[in-house]
Amino acid sequence: MCKMKIGFDNDKYLKMQSEHIRQRIEQFGGKLYLEFGGKLFDDYHAARVLPGFKPDSKLQMLLQLKDDAEIVMVINSGDIEKNKVNGNLGITYDADVIRLYNVFGQIGLYVSSVVLTQYAGQASVDAFQRRLEGMGIKVYHHYHIQGYPSNIQHIISEEGFGKNEYIETTRKLVVVTAPGPGSGKMATCLSQLYHDYKRGVNAGYAKFETFPIWNIPLRHPVNIAYEAATSDLNDVNMIDPLHLEAYGETAVNYNRDVEIFPVLSAMFEKIIGESPYKSPTDMGVNMAGNCIIDEDIVCEASKQEIIRRYYTALCARRNGTVQDDEIVKLEVMMKQAGITPSDRRVVQAALDKEQATGAPAAAMELHDGTIITGKTSNLLGAASALLLNVLKHFGGIDDDSLLMAPAVIEPIQSLKVQHLGSTNPRLHTDETLIALSICANTSDDAKRAMEQISELRGCELHSTVILSAVDERTLKRLGINLTCEPKYE
Repeated sequence: MCKMKIGFDNDKYLKMQSEHIRQRIEQFGGKLYLEFGGKLFDDYHAARVLPGFKPDSKLQMLLQLKDDAEIVMVINSGDIEKNKVNGNLGITYDADVIRLYNVFGQIGLYVSSVVLTQYAGQASVDAFQRRLEGMGIKVYHHYHIQGYPSNIQHIISEEGFGKNEYIETTRKLVVVTAPGPGSGKMATCLSQLYHDYKRGVNAGYAKFETFPIWNIPLRHPVNIAYEAATSDLNDVNMIDPLHLEAYGETAVNYNRDVEIFPVLSAMFEKIIGESPYKSPTDMGVNMAGNCIIDEDIVCEASKQEIIRRYYTALCARRNGTVQDDEIVKLEVMMKQAGITPSDRRVVQAALDKEQATGAPAAAMELHDGTIITGKTSNLLGAASALLLNVLKHFGGIDDDSLLMAPAVIEPIQSLKVQHLGSTNPRLHTDETLIALSICANTSDDAKRAMEQISELRGCELHSTVILSAVDERTLKRLGINLTCEPKYE
C-alpha cells in the first residue's frame, strides 16, 4: 500500500523537545508552571499539518518527565454552559476533561486538579463540579478579572489574581492543559505565580505551544493553518515586535501572547526583581520547526487543512453557528496561501459523481492520489458505499464483488424503520462496518476488506451533502479527513 508521505521527524522532535523542557526547569530551579497550548493528547491538527507528527507526541514526551510532573486541567465555564464541542472527537469540552483525566491516569500521569475558569455560579458548571468531586477530583474556581489583560495594576492585586482560589500542587513541574483553546491556561499559570510569590515560593513559567511555529515564516502555510483553526478566537499571527527589538531576529508569535507579555513581565519583576524573558517568543519551548524534514509535504498538508477549515465553517454557517465574517477571514487566509477550494481534488470528483447519478455522492483521495467515488443507493448512503469501494481497492477485490448481500442488509433496514423510528432505511457508515464485520465470518472478500480499514487513516473525503452526526463521528474515528458541501440531502 502507498503510505502517507512524511514531512516531519517525530523521533527527533521527542528528543529535542524533552531536552529543551528539562533545561527550562533547571533555569528556574524550584517550580515551573508549563502551559501546554493546543492538545496534550490527540493533537490531530498537528498530525494533519505536520505529516509524521504523532497525535500523542506531547504525551510521550511528558511521560519521560512524569516522576517530577503533575497535571492541572483547565476548562472555561462558558464552554461548559454552551456545550462547546471538540471538533476532532465530537464530544463536549466537559466530557473531554473527564476522558483526558481517565487517559492520563491509565498511563501513569498524575492529575492533581481541575480549574473552572471564568466561574460565575453557572448551574451547569456547578453540576459538572459535583460530578468531578464525585470522582474524587479536586476542583478550584478562577474568576473574570475586569480589564484583563491590559490593566496590570488591577490584575496583579488582591482584587485581580488575588481573588482566584490557590491551586495546591506538590511537584516541581506543573503542566497546565485544557480540552481546547480559550480555556484560560495562561491566566491560570500567572495567577499561581502571584499566589506563590505571596507564600514565598520560587516559581517560573514557560509555554509549550506548537503553533504558530516561531522559526518559520509568518505566512508559511503551517502558520496560516493555525489561524484558520482558531478563527473563532480571532487569533492573529504576527511578528513578535519585542523579540525583534531585543535580538534583531524575526520570530512569529500571535496576538494574545504579545498582549499578555507585559503582565508576565510585571509578574516576574515582583517575584525576582526582573523578567527572565525579553519577548513572548522567549517564553516558548517549542522545537517543532526544527523537525520539518520535507517542506513541500508540510506545505501541501497545511494548505489542505486551510481548505478543510473553510468547508467546516461553511457547514457551520448553514447550521447557524458561524457568521459571515468568519467565512470572509478564511477566504482571506486561502488567498494568502495561494489556494482555492478547487485545490481540494475530491470536491470536484464528488460533485461530478452527484451530477452523473442525480443523488448525493462522495469521493475519497488515497495517499497515492487515486480518487474513488461512492453513490447513493437503496441500500447504502453515499459515504457507506464509498467506504466499501475503497476497502475493495485496498484489498484488490473485484469491483463487482458483493461484500454484503442484500439479504444481510435488508433485515438491518427493517429494524431501523419498523422498530427504531428511523425514516432513512439506508445504512450509515457504522452500521455498514458492523454488517461487513459479520459477513467477514463467512466471506473471504469481506474478511480481506476488513483487514484494510487501517489504510483509511489520513485519506481525504468530500461529501456533496452534510452527513449525519453518526457518519461524521465514524469517519473521524477512522482518521479520515472529511469535508462536506454546505447543504442537506
